[in-house]
Amino acid sequence: MIPNFRFAVVSDLHIALPHTIWDHPSRFHLVEVSIPAFESVLEHLMQIDLDFILLPGDLTQHGEPDNHNWLQQRLAKLPIQAYVIPGNHDVPVLEANSQSIAFKDFPKYYRKFGYENDELYYTRLILPGVRLVALNSNAFDEQGNLVGRLVPQQLQWLDKVLADAKDELVLVMIHHNVVEHLPNQARHPMANRYMLENASELLEVLQRYQVKLVFTGHLHVQDIAEDNGVYDITTGSLVSYPHPYRIFEYRQDEVGNSRLQVLSYRVESVPEFPNLQSYSRTWMGDRSFSFLVKLLTLPPLSLPVSKAEELAPTLRDFWANIADGDAVFDYPQFPKEVSNYFYKYAAMTKEGHPALIDNNISLLL
Repeated sequence: MIPNFRFAVVSDLHIALPHTIWDHPSRFHLVEVSIPAFESVLEHLMQIDLDFILLPGDLTQHGEPDNHNWLQQRLAKLPIQAYVIPGNHDVPVLEANSQSIAFKDFPKYYRKFGYENDELYYTRLILPGVRLVALNSNAFDEQGNLVGRLVPQQLQWLDKVLADAKDELVLVMIHHNVVEHLPNQARHPMANRYMLENASELLEVLQRYQVKLVFTGHLHVQDIAEDNGVYDITTGSLVSYPHPYRIFEYRQDEVGNSRLQVLSYRVESVPEFPNLQSYSRTWMGDRSFSFLVKLLTLPPLSLPVSKAEELAPTLRDFWANIADGDAVFDYPQFPKEVSNYFYKYAAMTKEGHPALIDNNISLLL
């Protein structure tokens, strides 16, 4: 029997000490709340009987050594174990530069939080019968660009790990999404960078070994997606609306049926932002116009720029609603093709009923 246990997921912290913050007028991330928001989350989590915390990447604003040092020192003070993986913001360059650490140096900062050697992925038996598999989804292509991909060596390693993990509950943590959370996400030019390029290869391995739970970040939205028995539970960012985090409870009954209870919370305020939720939602909406025009002018809609600019103000809260999870969209005033397109983003069943599964749900495993 696998023991009952409880854990938290806090994703995309984008930790930024004050002297490292990029003060750019169009900056989308509200990184000035990164540290107080994380402290607020920790204050709540330390009041709960947790077994561990997962941090699925984008721990820092942009891989700054000072920010990595601050985080690993803060995690070391926790009374429970935290496990981390790198996000694209944590290892943005292959070789260290004046701003960011080198790709290969990430594990050196987090020896106490999953890493025992210099490989950027690892596995740990974190509770009796419970195995964490922490994957690195960051790779560099031939042009030196950072992409979301598992290299063949890591996939081979994963196959061996899962083959050896008989009768264990496996939790996979990876930064990039493995299952699509948005319509046509893997192929859409604005959304595909949030997907693992070779997600199908990873899914094949996970499904073969009946691994059901994958915890991701990167997309900055609250969403739960499923593909042939594999749940990709992505958690939004602490530095963008709605500043969420999750607590999970795993329970197994006397006949062996297992459930994962998903409970979502959000940071409502921090000292300098007493109305964080409304402020942050407005912040996101104020920066949405160019994003929406691009979305409307790209396929499959391919609207003229003039039409896109006409519709964009009505959609200013579109991404905030997506980030919130459990979004429902209805734009009857739009042309039918446009209205139907945005309906696809809604959390709806095939029968047309709201499917409120992104924030709070009990999953039968």
